[in-house]
Amino acid sequence: MILVVGGAGYIGSHAARTLRRHGYEVVIYDNLSRGHDFLVEGFELVVADIADHKRLAQVMKGVDAVMHFAAHSQVGESVQSPRIYFQNNAEGGLTLLNTALDAGVRKFIFSSTCAVYGVPEKVPITEDTPRQPVNPYGTSKLFFENALEAYDRAYGLRYMSLRYFNAAGADESGEIGELHDPETHLIPAALKAVTGERGELELFGSDYPTPDGTCVRDYVHVNDLADAHVLALKKIEAGSGSAALNLGTGLGCSVKEVITMVEEVTGAKVPRRVAPRRPGDPPTLVADPSRAQNSLQWKATRSLREIVQTAWQWERGGRQKARKA
Repeated sequence: MILVVGGAGYIGSHAARTLRRHGYEVVIYDNLSRGHDFLVEGFELVVADIADHKRLAQVMKGVDAVMHFAAHSQVGESVQSPRIYFQNNAEGGLTLLNTALDAGVRKFIFSSTCAVYGVPEKVPITEDTPRQPVNPYGTSKLFFENALEAYDRAYGLRYMSLRYFNAAGADESGEIGELHDPETHLIPAALKAVTGERGELELFGSDYPTPDGTCVRDYVHVNDLADAHVLALKKIEAGSGSAALNLGTGLGCSVKEVITMVEEVTGAKVPRRVAPRRPGDPPTLVADPSRAQNSLQWKATRSLREIVQTAWQWERGGRQKARKA
């Protein structure tokens, strides 16, 4: 049995479906503070917090591996409210890790982030890039990575830390997708601007040292990420040692390029305005995914167009149903 912690959230719900397609028995553990129960309809759902040691200990019986997605993940919020980030991502994460260890669980897949690198000196970013986060979110994720490394050495825990770049898109079924409040991610925010559900999209800076002056990011489809989680689990089940791996496409797309793709897919203009740069936004963040490709035989296969198409399908269909639920 695989315990998917934070499985009612965006990436966790997609990973849960992918696990089930591969024949795994899945139990979702989520406090629903930011997740949504309708995203995991048909799964066993335990509604509880990762800081609840007693409830976790009960659920851990019969668990073979843990996938941990239960983190707060908004950079701006982490700067304004670091306390909740360290309480949940670090303190709560340690409770989860210790409870798993006490239950004899030695297989652990961690949802990490390229934010552990901070502002890298070189792009594309390899796993050997110094980890120097520049905000509390990245720092809290690095703390947990450090804990996993120490537990590996001391207790024989086997883990994979999967460092995502920009997760985007939605399940091709249109049944689940991205649902944040407030929505801070570029693609869903642009789609909401198209539908009139929000005002103009802000372009945070147009004078970066990039080809068109806007930030460049590596957008990877959420189901490509989900596939990588299953491959990472299978790798550990086969006796592999622990590793930290970048998950990205290796290709960068600028904010303006993403907006152009949104306009092509939707057939509508994205109302927008230029806003001041956000502090700490690096000009370019692009993964070198070759280690994950070699280790897991994994490659992101879905294009930016497919990312936007599936997100648009979700925006028009599933998200509307979710809003009425």
